[in-house]
Amino acid sequence: MQQVTIAAAQYPITEHADFASWQRHTERWIADAAAQGAQLLLFPEYGAMELVSIFGQEIRNDIRRQVYELDALKADFCAAFEVLSRKYGVTIVAPSIPVIEEGRKLNRAFVFSANGLAGYQDKFFMTRFEHERWGVESAPKQLTVFEASWGKFGIQICYDVEFPLGAQKLCEAGAGLILAPSCTETIRGATRVHVGARARALENQAFTVVSQTVGDALWSPAVDINYGFAGFYTTPDKGMPEEGIIATMPAQQEGWLLRDLDFALIDEVRRDGHVFNFKDQSRLAIGLASEEVSVIHRPV
Repeated sequence: MQQVTIAAAQYPITEHADFASWQRHTERWIADAAAQGAQLLLFPEYGAMELVSIFGQEIRNDIRRQVYELDALKADFCAAFEVLSRKYGVTIVAPSIPVIEEGRKLNRAFVFSANGLAGYQDKFFMTRFEHERWGVESAPKQLTVFEASWGKFGIQICYDVEFPLGAQKLCEAGAGLILAPSCTETIRGATRVHVGARARALENQAFTVVSQTVGDALWSPAVDINYGFAGFYTTPDKGMPEEGIIATMPAQQEGWLLRDLDFALIDEVRRDGHVFNFKDQSRLAIGLASEEVSVIHRPV
């Protein structure tokens, strides 16, 4: 099987009374996508920041302290998604959450399947807000290729998808799909991510999928304003859409955008496309000047 149905969220940062309320809200979203036939669910970057709403006002107003409080919820957060992925028989890229590992504050997207926790991907490149105001740091340079029965995929969180490095290495390691969970507050920010996703699809003759946060959460100084939309992209080549745009959803609506993707189409354009972007890009040496990037494989 080389086909998969993916649901990309246009996700509102929602206020909750307690952790149980957040769990019920999360299950409603997952149940909705599963009922529509989704096999892989992509939530956006920093969607987990809505959990800050269950804390007191002092923590709500302190964006640096929030990281520690959310890290303390990490086990419960993961357990909730593990239960739901098993219950609904789906693979879930959970909304990214700040975590602390060996003293470093990282932005992490966990991946769950019916088999449990499959792994995670940390963000490499930090925006100015993350680095300068929030204290979130660039992660160790390890990429993960997730291997499913229908194909292989990797994750490039928001700003990361604006650079070719990660997507190229993931695709060289077998990925035909790059997922880009994102959180932006302006049309400019959302546009940068979508342009990056389209570029990565072109360069690697791959599918890319974007999920973004939407709407206002004025109680949160970290994710108070959100602008975004979901999008599915590919390379503009034979058997693919002329402009490489599979589907997008009107901005700022809440809900899922679902599409079926066929990895046989990726295999064909890489083998005998009108051009050989993927093959020719492999002739380019792209890397970081000061750090080595490694790739690991995880079954889902």
